[in-house]
Amino acid sequence: MRFAVDVPNFGDFADPRVVADLARRAEQAGWDGLFVWDHVTHRKVLRRAIADPWVLLTAAALATERIRLGTMITPLARRRVSKLAREVTTLDRLTGGRMILGVGLGAPIPDEFGSFGEPTDSRQLAARLDESLQALNLLWSGEPVTFRGQHVVVEDVAFLPTPVQRPRVPVWVGGEWPAKPPMRRAARWDGAAPILLSGQGRKPRQPDAATVGEIAAFLRGRRAAAGIRYEPFDLVMSGTSPADPAAAADLVGPLEQAGATWWAECIWDDLERAEPMVRRVEQGPPPRS
Repeated sequence: MRFAVDVPNFGDFADPRVVADLARRAEQAGWDGLFVWDHVTHRKVLRRAIADPWVLLTAAALATERIRLGTMITPLARRRVSKLAREVTTLDRLTGGRMILGVGLGAPIPDEFGSFGEPTDSRQLAARLDESLQALNLLWSGEPVTFRGQHVVVEDVAFLPTPVQRPRVPVWVGGEWPAKPPMRRAARWDGAAPILLSGQGRKPRQPDAATVGEIAAFLRGRRAAAGIRYEPFDLVMSGTSPADPAAAADLVGPLEQAGATWWAECIWDDLERAEPMVRRVEQGPPPRS
């Protein structure tokens, strides 16, 4: 299992210098990755300070040499595929092939989409997401591309240079579990980042081995049916691990045995302040099995 730091692009983390410093500390402390969220308003009633995730990742890239970097997640339906393809390629080349692109539907839809006159129908957004993924994958090939979807059109263009990673920058798909459509989509790509919610407030909860095993089995079944079961694939679970190594091992060890390949450290109860995450990062990742 590999271990990443997962932070929002708001609050203290809206400062690229804070994210660069956190990335540097994470690399020095032995973590394997740093992921940032991709919001433009989040819950707009909160009037949060929000930064562009690509600028944050650029700052993190220049402060590190080893760890993987990416978004968790980018709502692809509100992005221009041409612009995103260039951004991710440029960062992948800057980092020497360390980028990961996390994608998903995005939330809250009324705030993040409706506020700017974008469609808010989830089915329409899902269709645009799928078309965007197809077009993005083609553009990263470096070959001439013509793609005509209902929502996305690419007319005879070749994007050069290509990303360092071939055949593409890894694409991880996020979504709520037990909803099946996001995980069916994830099974077609390079990784899944399910989020578990509970209670009336729909707050994130800690993953458990039984649920991770259920998700892993579902994904294996879908990939087997598509003939790609044995190709590389990541299952990313997020939560808050204790600093005590033994307690952390007790938490993440069973998740790895159940099929998880990445742990994304996120302090859900204190999202906006950098200090708690800096303290947790410096204590190091959970022990590796």
